[in-house]
Amino acid sequence: MTKLSVNINKIATLRNARGHNRPDLLQVARDCERFGAQGITVHPRPDERHIRYQDVRDLKAIVTTELNIEGNPTPDFLNLVHEVRPEQVTLVPDAPDAITSNAGWNTVKHQIYLMGIVQELKALGCRVSIFLDPSLEMVKAAVGTGTDRIELYTEDYARHYPHDREAALLPYRTAADLAHQLGLGVNAGHDLDLDNLAYLHHNLPGLAEVSIGHALVCDALYLGLENTIQLYRRQLTFIN
Repeated sequence: MTKLSVNINKIATLRNARGHNRPDLLQVARDCERFGAQGITVHPRPDERHIRYQDVRDLKAIVTTELNIEGNPTPDFLNLVHEVRPEQVTLVPDAPDAITSNAGWNTVKHQIYLMGIVQELKALGCRVSIFLDPSLEMVKAAVGTGTDRIELYTEDYARHYPHDREAALLPYRTAADLAHQLGLGVNAGHDLDLDNLAYLHHNLPGLAEVSIGHALVCDALYLGLENTIQLYRRQLTFIN
């Protein structure tokens, strides 16, 4: 079964716009779980423009499913992970000023660096996932880091899906098949939505988890949060 982890960064963005605690980020996380989310994802950035480091500490105390922390493993980020010890850490090569994640790791160039980070995080008891483009070369090199999983960066899939969904999926199917052969778990995330999620899920057997935030929050404005989470969960049970 593919799990749905809800990224609540956009909830924090909305809260921060007024400087108060509305919406209440912790209550939203509780409600997401109550409505069917199987994990909560956050991506704190150095400027804390949405998720703040204190949010992560507070979430660890109340999340009852799985807490997934995404980010570039800077010293501050790693210190936070050491303190919080989430169930999963997803390593993302973001620049400090990135609006959103826009590329996966070069696991050939950074293999030794990532190996040290992965060892450090696994020693804390965290499952580790590395954000990756659907490149066979990068999947092969990811094995050498010791990571538990990869997270396939699905922006290209989402962009090309409306025009030719089979062609859009092909590199992801190939990368996922190789990852499974090499003993890696596979997650996916970025620009997944109610239009393209079911097809991805149906055609990537063994997909462990999807992390979805922006589209889900946008849909919730019209459909309601509870209904939206249930609709996304339904895409992950799609059989055709």
